[in-house]
Amino acid sequence: MVRIQKKHTLVVVALLSIFSLTGVFYTLAVKKALGSKAIVIESQNKSKQKEIEPQNITASPQESAEGVAVILPQTAVTDEEIPVSPTQAKDAQAVATSGAVEAGSTYPLHKNITVTYFWAGEEAGKDNKNISNLPSAWDEQWVRHFGGVDSPRNRSGYFPSDFAPKENPFYFALPYNDFNSKGDRREEVANVIPWAKSQKWKNDESMLKNQWIKIIKGDKVAYAQWQDVGPFKEDDVDYVFGKALPKSKTNNNAGLDVSPAVHDILGLSDIDHVDWQFVPFSAVPDGPWKKVITTSQIYWQ
Repeated sequence: MVRIQKKHTLVVVALLSIFSLTGVFYTLAVKKALGSKAIVIESQNKSKQKEIEPQNITASPQESAEGVAVILPQTAVTDEEIPVSPTQAKDAQAVATSGAVEAGSTYPLHKNITVTYFWAGEEAGKDNKNISNLPSAWDEQWVRHFGGVDSPRNRSGYFPSDFAPKENPFYFALPYNDFNSKGDRREEVANVIPWAKSQKWKNDESMLKNQWIKIIKGDKVAYAQWQDVGPFKEDDVDYVFGKALPKSKTNNNAGLDVSPAVHDILGLSDIDHVDWQFVPFSAVPDGPWKKVITTSQIYWQ
C-alpha cells in the first residue's frame, strides 16, 4: 500500500512539472511573438499623445473693439514676449486664403523707392503737410484700435514701450485707396488691383487693408501690413500696381511710408530708399511682424 502511494505521488509530481514547464515555454513564446508588436503599438500611442498634446499658452485671448481676439498683457512688453493668439492666427489664415495677394503670383519689385516714416497717432504738422494720422484712411478710430500712439521715441524693441499694441506695429502706407473721398468703391478697382476678382467683396471691406509687402534695404528684409494711404497721393495706380515711378514730387518722390517698427528693423534714415514687393501671407516668414497680426476691416462712423 505504501509503495502504491509513493508511485502515485511520483506520477503526480512528474505531471505537475511537465505542466509547469509547458506554461513557461508558452509564456516565452507568446512574449516573443507579440513583443515587437507591443513595442510598435506603445510607440504609436506615444506619438499620438505627443501630436495632440496642447501647447502652453501664457496669456488668454480677450476681445478687441472689432471682436478680434488678441493677447493683451497687463503691462507693456517687448516684441519678443508677445505671442500670436490662436484666433489671430486663424483670422490671418482666412485673410490669406480669401481675397489676399494670391500665392504663386508674380508682382513687380519696386526698386530704389524713396521711403519716409509715420506712425499711428502722429499729429498734423509741417513734416506731413498737416495730415493727421490719428485716423487712417480706413479706420476713423485707428489710435484707439491700435491701442495708443505708436510713438517712435518710446520703444521697447520694435514695439511701443507704453502699451501692448492690439494691431500689428509693422505697417505701411501706399498712395492708392480703393475707396474715394465719399466712401464709394472706385470704379477701376476690378481692373487695377490684381486680386480684386478673387472673391466677392462686401461694401465695407477694403481690398487693400491688411495686405502684406516685403521691404528690402541692402541685406535686411522686413514684412509689413497695409494700414493707411500715402505718403501724399491716393490714386497712383501705375506706380502701386505697375512699374511706374511714384507721381508725388514731395520728399524726393516718396512712394512708401513705413511705421517706426519697420524703420528701426531696417535701420532707415528719416528719408531713405528701399525695394518693396507685394507678397502672399503664405510667403511671410516668422518674425516680429507676426507677433500681432491685424485682421480688422474698415471702421467708419
